[in-house]
Amino acid sequence: MTGYLLEISQALMALALAPGLVGFVRWWKARLQGRRGAPPWLVYYDLRKLFGKEVVISKNASWLFRFTPYLVFSSTLAVTLLVPLIAAPLPFDRVGDLLLVVYLLLLGTFFLALAGLDPGTAFGGMGASREMTIAAIAEPTIALSIFGLAVGAGSTNLGRIVAQTLAHPGAAISPGHLLGFAALFIVMLAETGRLPVDNPSTHLELTMIHEAMTLEYSGRYLALIEWAAALRLLIFFSLLANMFAPWGVATTLTPVAVSVAVIALIAKLGALGLVVALLETRLAKLRLFRVPELLAVSFVLALLAVTSSFLLR
Repeated sequence: MTGYLLEISQALMALALAPGLVGFVRWWKARLQGRRGAPPWLVYYDLRKLFGKEVVISKNASWLFRFTPYLVFSSTLAVTLLVPLIAAPLPFDRVGDLLLVVYLLLLGTFFLALAGLDPGTAFGGMGASREMTIAAIAEPTIALSIFGLAVGAGSTNLGRIVAQTLAHPGAAISPGHLLGFAALFIVMLAETGRLPVDNPSTHLELTMIHEAMTLEYSGRYLALIEWAAALRLLIFFSLLANMFAPWGVATTLTPVAVSVAVIALIAKLGALGLVVALLETRLAKLRLFRVPELLAVSFVLALLAVTSSFLLR
């Protein structure tokens, strides 16, 4: 029972931390650019404001347009129950593994692309087409980059992979781990709409990818999609932090171990947020036709990670 309570608690913690993480990255990016920047907690006020606004829907939109925000949010939230955020292993590890996490993330992407096409607007269709082009390369790379770790653990169960790395800390500096981390980091930039793949703060419709699919949303629908996007960023940061450097993750469900795990997770999220903010101040957005080339590099890195994991077993 303690394990199930901890699973629910870490999902609620992810819900609470995700908007703040987005605000933290924005604040650091502004500071690095010499601007004062909005405080990190402004994102919470924006979400509350959106939940209170009226929903405006195109007359051409079907039930799919209304259903998608709930599915995107719930599928992303379900991933937080399967990813080892603060402890491993946990009871839900028996329910899902690496493949289920990838499919749940892809499910949200697929329905959001359909919702972008549904109202029949030009920008929505353009964004959906671009998003699926990226997803076709990015989603297999996510699975491959973590599968390199699964080879050493002998399982695709995320909790078991974390436990294996904690038991053999020298594996964290092996070629398979380092290549897998690099591959997943590049994919994270694409999947969360960060530079150089996409610009999360752009207002130019012709350069949008993720934002172009959500232009027709408003009110609580837009709030759910924005919250799900923040959760997605936290999930990828957590995968990078706890799958490749799991130190601090609780292996026993004692109050001290869980408290240390929460502090370690927040510290790792902050460090990765600072790295992303630093990159976004130093990198320009790639042209669209160059994005598949960058993702192809990440796929090759993930493939090399799996190969080296097999050879060095």
